[in-house]
Amino acid sequence: MSLPQYDVVVMEDLMLPVRDGARLATDVYRPARNGRLVEEPLPIILERTPYNKRALDRVERNARFFTKRGYIFAFQDCRGCFRSEGAMDFLWQEGPDGYDTVEWLARQPFCNGKIGTTGTSYAAWTQNALAVQRPPHLTCMWVNEGASNGYTSTLRQGGALELRFLTWLYWHAAINTNEGLKGDPAVAQALNSVDTRDLLRTLPIRPGQTPLALTPSYERRALDILTQGDYSDLWKDPSVNFQIYWDQWADVPMLFSSAWYDSYTRATLENYVALSQRKKGPVRLIMGPWTHGDATMGVSYAGGIDLGQAAVFSYNEERLRWFDRWLKDLDTGVDRDPPVRIFVMGKGSGLKNRVGRLEHGGRWRTEQAWPLARAKAVTYYLHAGGALRMRPPRERASSTTYRFDPADPAPTIGGNVSSLATLRPIPPYITDPSLLPQAARVEQIVAAGGWDQRERSDVFGAKPPYTMPLSARHDVLVFQTAPLPRDTEVTGPIEVKLWVSSDAPDTDFTAKLIDVYPASEDYPQGFALNITDGILRMRYRNSWEKPELMKPGEVFPITITLYPTSNVFARGHCIRLDVSSSNFPRFDVNPNTGEPLGKHRSTRVALNTVYHSARCPSQVVLPVVA
Repeated sequence: MSLPQYDVVVMEDLMLPVRDGARLATDVYRPARNGRLVEEPLPIILERTPYNKRALDRVERNARFFTKRGYIFAFQDCRGCFRSEGAMDFLWQEGPDGYDTVEWLARQPFCNGKIGTTGTSYAAWTQNALAVQRPPHLTCMWVNEGASNGYTSTLRQGGALELRFLTWLYWHAAINTNEGLKGDPAVAQALNSVDTRDLLRTLPIRPGQTPLALTPSYERRALDILTQGDYSDLWKDPSVNFQIYWDQWADVPMLFSSAWYDSYTRATLENYVALSQRKKGPVRLIMGPWTHGDATMGVSYAGGIDLGQAAVFSYNEERLRWFDRWLKDLDTGVDRDPPVRIFVMGKGSGLKNRVGRLEHGGRWRTEQAWPLARAKAVTYYLHAGGALRMRPPRERASSTTYRFDPADPAPTIGGNVSSLATLRPIPPYITDPSLLPQAARVEQIVAAGGWDQRERSDVFGAKPPYTMPLSARHDVLVFQTAPLPRDTEVTGPIEVKLWVSSDAPDTDFTAKLIDVYPASEDYPQGFALNITDGILRMRYRNSWEKPELMKPGEVFPITITLYPTSNVFARGHCIRLDVSSSNFPRFDVNPNTGEPLGKHRSTRVALNTVYHSARCPSQVVLPVVA
């Protein structure tokens, strides 16, 4: 592989023109020796980010790392962000800007015509958006934690809003030092005073009623994602919904990576499955056990659990293998790598390690395809009294009813969350906020990953004395197997099929799959480890485009799609399914009134019923690997 043998020279703020006349600020890092630029044309690696191309951690981890190894690295502020011109239009702007950037770079004398892309989260989204546009000089991609269909599995899920994107718009507007956005110092002061925790407690927002109104492009998108719950043209834009444009996606070598506790788990797998079937690629997949972000790939834990040192992944070394092969034509072995590499969680000691995390364990495994062909769909049925069995229920009539109050939603404890955050105040000694690392300002409201499903003082919405398990709530139905006689590996997509009714015109149903550790000396009350979850808003039970309110008491079959996972439920553990109607603040709370989404003025208590009878056999279908 390429060795670090070059110095680095930076061409700062090249104002790259795009088709509508806006100019995007781009720092170009070039290899040099003894202060002199390498003259021969070289391949370029491009990253487009809304998070400040000058952020020191990203510069070191990305730009300088690759430039020292003989690449040109182009780091660009997205439109309306930091030093780039134009108005920030959130994700909807990224496709055309990305295309124009690739082709402009390819025309420069320092480029040899080969351009690869990289980036995580939003910077993965920007890659997918430009891939749909098919720029001729796009040569390869490494997409780490990016979207597929923003409506079904990113911005919204099951008809509900993932509130992380609403908070993202607030805190990003605050940290964005773009002159066009913050020409008036009062705007910056107002935006930096917002605590999104207060915002979450007083939803929905109203036009012009929060400081975000001072940044109209941000407020417009905040109201769009909050109020436009139907699958309309808004959600079919090629920069937001890649699923409907997979056929026109650029056919280049691409690697998709994500993790079981990432917020883009389902989206990454959807992209891999669809594009590996459509494109020559080659197309590769890596799924680890981490939470969101590339920095988490270098640690062994995800929230409150430890996966062992095997979980640590050298992101830069693996990216270098990839780019060396496709941009420099070096034999790094990636051609011979199996197409799929997954981390199978579980089978750890179950002990508490020295920093207080449960040792859940796991190991890497290679596969030839996803989903696994040898995974067998095994159905576990819900039974009266809270049992979860492979035998269907026999009762002619059996159901459980609970009271769901939107004013008292079940709190989110871990899971596939990211960017659900607020801002720390700017220290008084800081005169230039743009110099502050993002991590120094952004404070997560919900800790992602695997956690015991028990309230803690740091859980948003939890109540004193902070010891109650979520399973003790009146609005959480618990269905659990007997202790397992043998290890049971669950690897693949998961669906929960329920028969439900309500006395409200609209409500939500949530489902959460849990690995229940038995009581031990370290965990006298056991450890209920969240594995994956999902939600369905009932007005969308039949159609995303045409919502239908419910008739009180009518029984409906529904399917809740949980994010895929890979976990071994060890012998002696129990498989548990929790059913409820809220998971807040991961998802917005249904007011149960049937009013237009994001515009309700009242809430009501709903009596929601889950059926578990011979005629209405509610169930969870697990992909079990022998």
